[in-house]
Amino acid sequence: MRPALRPGDWLLVRLGAAVRPGDVVVARRPHGLIVKRAFRLTGDGWWLESDNQSAPGRRDSWDFGAVPEGDVLGRVVLRYWPRPALRFPAPPA
Repeated sequence: MRPALRPGDWLLVRLGAAVRPGDVVVARRPHGLIVKRAFRLTGDGWWLESDNQSAPGRRDSWDFGAVPEGDVLGRVVLRYWPRPALRFPAPPA
């Protein structure tokens, strides 16, 4: 999910929240949980995609198809670790 998220980021997930296209979601797959962007709802479930399609080892709906709605557990609402860097504007010259 780079550049939006990196491996090891801690996320706050709202379980059971309504999902809309463009949301980052957590879904259950046979090998464990995945974090992907919900692209569209199809007749078979949610089509989930990685933000970086050229990332090594990328796995998403292009590889395993749509994910059943019941396997999309919730919507990511916040990345809380590592804390985003605070950036202050430079003082006026």
